[in-house]
Amino acid sequence: MEPKKLGLMINPIAGMGGAVGLKGTDQMVAEARRRGAVPMANQRARIALTALLGLRDQITVYTCPCGMGGALAQEMGFSCVLLPGVESAEDTTSADTLHLARQMAEIGIDLLLFAGGDGTARDIYTAVGTGLTVLGIPAGVKIHSPVYARTPSDAGRLARRWLEGGVTAVQEAEVLDIDEDLYRREVIDTRLYGYLKIPLERGYTQNRKAGTPLSEAASIDSIAHELVSKMEPGVQYLIGAGTTTRGVMRLLGLKNTLIGVDLVLDGKLLANDLYGRQMLEAVREKKTRLIVTVTGGQGFLFGRGNQQITPEVIRELGRENILIAATREKLFQLRGQPLLVDTGDPLLDQELRGFYRVTTSYGESMICEVR
Repeated sequence: MEPKKLGLMINPIAGMGGAVGLKGTDQMVAEARRRGAVPMANQRARIALTALLGLRDQITVYTCPCGMGGALAQEMGFSCVLLPGVESAEDTTSADTLHLARQMAEIGIDLLLFAGGDGTARDIYTAVGTGLTVLGIPAGVKIHSPVYARTPSDAGRLARRWLEGGVTAVQEAEVLDIDEDLYRREVIDTRLYGYLKIPLERGYTQNRKAGTPLSEAASIDSIAHELVSKMEPGVQYLIGAGTTTRGVMRLLGLKNTLIGVDLVLDGKLLANDLYGRQMLEAVREKKTRLIVTVTGGQGFLFGRGNQQITPEVIRELGRENILIAATREKLFQLRGQPLLVDTGDPLLDQELRGFYRVTTSYGESMICEVR
């Protein structure tokens, strides 16, 4: 039987801006490196490809001879066809993504597996539209588009089911993106750019991110009063990103970073917009708790838009110091699905599994499962 053709594309800079507090990587690669950012997309693609190791004799990987896929696929023992046109391992551009995607469309690959964020999905849509079946490995900072699997492991498992014929149906999923320059100024402008065709199998791919309706304002205020009333003297609190947690800062009368992480102690602001190393130093100095919310429509606690809360910070805090807040409306949108974590550290993701109390209003909470 002729081998299946798997396209592999990795955006090597995807997600680099997250852990260092840049809210994205577009036009910010040099600054991300200056802050000590470490590329993570390759590692996340490796997790996905691990699920395909059992099919190495049945698939041929079409990719390029650089950090966009070829080096990793060859290292893992896959049979590869290296496509021309991209030579640099680090300084890839959207033009490289467009070039590779168009070549793969001409070849007629069975599935294009790509690691990146919403910008990468936009480029692939521009190149091929719905002409290919694709699947995203989540590696970016902001991932609103439902063309991505929930986790790298899910991407690998769904890709395997597709290549083996266990999944045959497809659906057209939205390609969404935000203006990162506006995002850094705390203006969220999400736009629909088009659709990509992905394998249809419930439970593997993420939902699109949902906004916070105005009707939830009262619920957010109620949650803020509950959390502030329980704050302990002498304990630092990291206030995570999101509209729900913003209510806490507003009640305290403190300057808030909507898409960042702030640090308060005894009702006073210690620092705005902390990221990885800064946060870790603060946590090591004094007892600290983290207040985090759930991404609307997706259910992620970690791994979507708050990568500045690194695995090292989470481990230093300990799961007992993670306080979760979400309105009932936001939880009901999940239709009984568990809350999700995708920290970039699979072992930590396993350690965070279990049941947590989620504050939903003043004096009220729900028990939710995290997977």
